[in-house]
Amino acid sequence: MDPVREQILAMTRRHFFGKSAAGIGTAALASLLTPELLADKIDQQESFGLLKKLHVPPKAKRVIWLFMADGPSQLDMFDYKPKLEEFYNKDLPEEIRNGQRITTMTSGQSRFPCAPSLFKFAQHGQHGAWVSELMPEMAKVVDDICIIKSMNTEAINHDPAITYIQTGSQIPGRPSMGAWLSYGIGSANQDLPAYIVLTSRIASGSQTQALFSRLWGSGFLPTKHQGVALRSTGDPVLYLSNPPGVDGASRRRMLDALGQLNQAKHDEVGDPEIVSRIAQYEMAFRMQTSVPDLVDISSEEQHVLDMYGPEVKTPGSYAFNCLLARRLAERGVRFTQVFLRGWDHHGNLPNQIPQLCKAMDQPSAALIKDLKQRGMLDDTLVVWGGEFGRTVYSQGTLTKENYGRDHHPRNFAMWMAGGGIKPGLVYGETDEFSYNVTENPVHIHDLNATILHQLGIEHERLTYRFQGRDFRLTDVHGKVVNDILT
Repeated sequence: MDPVREQILAMTRRHFFGKSAAGIGTAALASLLTPELLADKIDQQESFGLLKKLHVPPKAKRVIWLFMADGPSQLDMFDYKPKLEEFYNKDLPEEIRNGQRITTMTSGQSRFPCAPSLFKFAQHGQHGAWVSELMPEMAKVVDDICIIKSMNTEAINHDPAITYIQTGSQIPGRPSMGAWLSYGIGSANQDLPAYIVLTSRIASGSQTQALFSRLWGSGFLPTKHQGVALRSTGDPVLYLSNPPGVDGASRRRMLDALGQLNQAKHDEVGDPEIVSRIAQYEMAFRMQTSVPDLVDISSEEQHVLDMYGPEVKTPGSYAFNCLLARRLAERGVRFTQVFLRGWDHHGNLPNQIPQLCKAMDQPSAALIKDLKQRGMLDDTLVVWGGEFGRTVYSQGTLTKENYGRDHHPRNFAMWMAGGGIKPGLVYGETDEFSYNVTENPVHIHDLNATILHQLGIEHERLTYRFQGRDFRLTDVHGKVVNDILT
């Protein structure tokens, strides 16, 4: 067959539209350069992304996820077990464990001695929520949050577990939640990405696991939906500043010429990733103005800075990142994720967890108060928690002053606030060993389904076809936890 004729017959629908005068690349570039030409008026029922209309009325416009990577101990923070004192140094009853899987780090132990928390708990708020002495500031805002004590997952090791809660699968390669939101409902700010990641400085002496960029990746979605990680030193984003001798006008001319070259290539091959490349270059250009203003906190009032604590002026600190998260929320960023690592307390927990809680407590509570006083908490969904919890039994030697805790996926604690979540609620219950859920279990798929629902998305209807299958964030599982919704 004539090679030319063969190429014509093999032309795909995508190539056809790519070569047409109104190709998707041209439309995409035009919408980036002059978005007002293609944008309709947006109300709260409409979307900036793939979804032209939201599935349900949204209660939240944005999400801030305070991710406590490495698995904070629910037993020492939110899940008060006073009867556990009677079981000090006694082996966990077999009927409680019931042959459940444990990690290789403790599977070789001859004993599984119960380790009650060394920290005191007290009731706070109108409903008497139990909170550890490690979190005095969070104790003051319990009436604004919903504590979920019955979270659970199947993953028992860090990387599969954090990948699971971020992407809905223990196997790497799927899009993260922020990428799904960027794809589905986009960003309300054309000068900032829909999905931004802030990684907080690691506390000295902390035991922590690596954070891989695939945790905020786009998987099989177009790469423009992946999270953008801001750095704490130098340029917040690499190569954001113009090099010496290049001014803004020169950069604009360069991008225009580059856009034309990319458009020509798209017309030739029809690769949708070229459209993503055009979008990313344009976003980077706009971020040259928006990001420096974002990270400059000099205009913040002193009482606000004081509220976040003494480290708020230190870029890369958790306090600075919590304040930055509020500033991103103000600017319409759809999904902000603030990572705080170091909760992997396999040993020496009583000496290590206080310093992490000290770094976490005041800024987290300040974020709730700051959003509330600005009238933003109602439509900002704040989520706090890690990938799993910790065991009631001690890893290693147990003493009256010291213990460690292994990974525990059967139950752990998280909290949510704002965005249509019932405030002042403690939801779910565990047995007296904080080992099994006894009431109102919430799987991580349920959590993700609920977050999407609050943003106006039915989790079963936001899908992407890849390799012949329709994928979604919650895989084939998940149900909205209506009990915690206003």
